[in-house]
Amino acid sequence: MTCRAPFDTGTSYRPGARFGPSGIRQGSRRLNLYGGYNVPLKTNPFDSWATVLDCGDIPVTSYDNTWALKQIEEGHYSILSRAPKTDANQPGPAKRGKTLPRVITLGGDHTITLPLLRSINRAYGPVSVIHFDSHLDTWRPKVFGGSPSEVASINHGTYFYHAAREGLLANDTNIHAGIRTTLSGPSDYEHDGYCGFEIVEAREIDVIGTAGIIKRIVDRVGTERPVYLSLDIDTLDPAFAPATGTPETGGWSTRELRTILRGLEDINLIAADIVEVAYADADQPAYDTNAEHTTMAAADALYEIMSIMLKKGPLSKMIGSEGSDGEL
Repeated sequence: MTCRAPFDTGTSYRPGARFGPSGIRQGSRRLNLYGGYNVPLKTNPFDSWATVLDCGDIPVTSYDNTWALKQIEEGHYSILSRAPKTDANQPGPAKRGKTLPRVITLGGDHTITLPLLRSINRAYGPVSVIHFDSHLDTWRPKVFGGSPSEVASINHGTYFYHAAREGLLANDTNIHAGIRTTLSGPSDYEHDGYCGFEIVEAREIDVIGTAGIIKRIVDRVGTERPVYLSLDIDTLDPAFAPATGTPETGGWSTRELRTILRGLEDINLIAADIVEVAYADADQPAYDTNAEHTTMAAADALYEIMSIMLKKGPLSKMIGSEGSDGEL
């Protein structure tokens, strides 16, 4: 299932990510059943064992961030609580041993990952996270934004700090990929380690290649535990995705990112998000080109994530899961 979270009041630079879901949908127009076969992965996400549903927008207020994040959590959890069309009655990796649908959320700025992980935690408990981004997003609120209030302390640069403190992340099985931002100082990396992340910098691809990046990610998260994937479109170099909230030069190409995503076909992805597409209108793009580079890149990333989920099979086939008490 896909759903959309049009929220961008947690940004620190460019706005517009609330229109990102519409942009990604616009960028996906050429993807359809008759041209959906993924040659490298040998699968077609539009013609497979699974039913793909677009669940529309989660209603999100733009006036109250605290309430908006609650809306996103509850909206996502409502979708996650629905029985999947395939293997609904088979045991799965959720807390109570159920098989749940996979949900991919289109944002929205990166703040939305916090309520999404809260929803996932209610269903699965702590999960491993693969985080594609040019920024750490584990900054302490006093470092990123100054934390003038509790509401302001939760934004697109601090949500993983809060997720770690809330116990939403599996200990020391999380990884960033594509990092290339400037820091407030070396202590940012040290604090990132406290949050349970390993770092793969964007520049490492020059030495170890895409195969090396894939190996680092898979070795970190494993192939048995539940994994959540969060993709910030600014992982890509602005040459390939200029329409984003906080662009950073020196990023990966679309070809490199798609190759890396395909290399994750053996991990157990239970859910994902694609965020930080700052979109305005196809005829008057605020930051994108008229060729819609960013929205097409995001749509293609969505296609690759769907493909690896579909190739892996239903979550009922996931191994290494342990049931426990919980809501689902």
